[in-house]
Amino acid sequence: MKWEIVIGLEVHTQLLTQSKLFSGASTIFGGTPNAQACAIDIALPGVLPVLNRGVVELAIKFGLAIGAQINSPSIFARKNYFYPDLPKGYQISQYELPIIEGGHIKIQKESENEDKEKVINITRAHLEEDAGKSLHEDFHGMTGIDLNRAGTPLLEIVSEPDMRSSEEAVAFAKAIHTLVRWIGISDGNMEEGSFRCDANVSIRRLGDKKLGTRREIKNLNSFRFLQQAIECEIEFQKYILKTGGSIQQATVLFDSNKRETHVMRSKEDAHDYRYFPDPDLLPLQISSDWIEEIRASMIESPDLCFSRFIGSEIESNGKVTYALSKYDASILTSDIDTANYYEEVVKIIGREDAKLCANWVIEEVIAHLNQDNISITVSPVSPKQLAGLILRICDETISGKTAKVIFNEMWGAPGISADTIIKEKGLKQISDNSAITQIVDEVIFNNSQQVADYCSGKEKAFNFLIGQVMKKTKGKANPSQVHEILKERIKKR
Repeated sequence: MKWEIVIGLEVHTQLLTQSKLFSGASTIFGGTPNAQACAIDIALPGVLPVLNRGVVELAIKFGLAIGAQINSPSIFARKNYFYPDLPKGYQISQYELPIIEGGHIKIQKESENEDKEKVINITRAHLEEDAGKSLHEDFHGMTGIDLNRAGTPLLEIVSEPDMRSSEEAVAFAKAIHTLVRWIGISDGNMEEGSFRCDANVSIRRLGDKKLGTRREIKNLNSFRFLQQAIECEIEFQKYILKTGGSIQQATVLFDSNKRETHVMRSKEDAHDYRYFPDPDLLPLQISSDWIEEIRASMIESPDLCFSRFIGSEIESNGKVTYALSKYDASILTSDIDTANYYEEVVKIIGREDAKLCANWVIEEVIAHLNQDNISITVSPVSPKQLAGLILRICDETISGKTAKVIFNEMWGAPGISADTIIKEKGLKQISDNSAITQIVDEVIFNNSQQVADYCSGKEKAFNFLIGQVMKKTKGKANPSQVHEILKERIKKR
């Protein structure tokens, strides 16, 4: 029996503000437990929430970036449930009128070895406050409550059930992660809880129109766990249905060690939370002038940057294109810092060598960053230094092979230039025709059998002869000149 997978994601991203959604308490991560929880956060009697204007601005930026409708008014509601880390007994969220409705995100997916684009639609994105945190370790069998996160501003982004595989779900989550960091509304730090996902997963027989019963996997804080959890849940649901059982709606947790999901509680519906408008907060009115002011301040989106990187002609607005492959562009636009790094290199080198610059950023810089597990913002090799190295390849001062040796030296000695290393280590390429010709003649004279083999059609013999020339010059001879001169001298003989 063939099954269709149906996945929708709820992404919770912490908005990048210094204070909380309805109070002036700090949002800095890692404070002493309960040191950043004020009277409003812990719900002392008589306190009133005051909306943080900066939070609203960040939410509007996201709405504009995905082409959504910005609702005015939007309404804050009380979501009622009881849990030890929720001191009010309700969470201030949005229900019937969220700040953002609609919009979409584009993802790149592989199909038959070809990159294809898919649009994932957004249902809504709404503002809400985070709850506190229950701590179960090191309390002698008891649970501790840390309310530092209580009231932290979140934007919950809810997708339509448009994804059909765990790979598409991960691609969507990564696209959202890139976007919120790119436009500066969140740091996206998954380890600190600034970005986490809930996955709603169901399956149905291929061809059925009615959606299957979904189960929600909560609090997935890495892309790897997101993919593993969805795949485990899919296998579980297939097994239940194949053996004649039925899926019960539930909230589940993913155990990454056992690679299985297990029920946390039966899944609530909206009416279980008894939503109603918060009487302490007026409807949020957002003027069109404010929206346009924010729109004018926004930078180029990741999608537009990607399109520009693969474009082949200068755009009408004067922005430069680089004619890169979709693969290269997807890597270079994975975050704004990488895109900026690349463009700084190209500005120095020139657009005609944009592909060469892309190769060096991807194959050397990003590879070394991943190996050392550091961000490109602290790369030991700056864009200016990398450009200096690439320029020496372009003017044939050094070969590409030698350049990789120099790059490794630069990585280990931050601040040093390629020119300094070339001079100190005598790595300048030999480009003098007469000098190369003399060495080529020596190699031909000393390897008559290989010359004869090449003349009889054995191409490998020619590569051997080139290798001998490079060996004699300690890799300094210009490879293209060696190739040309060697062919010419053999032909003359």
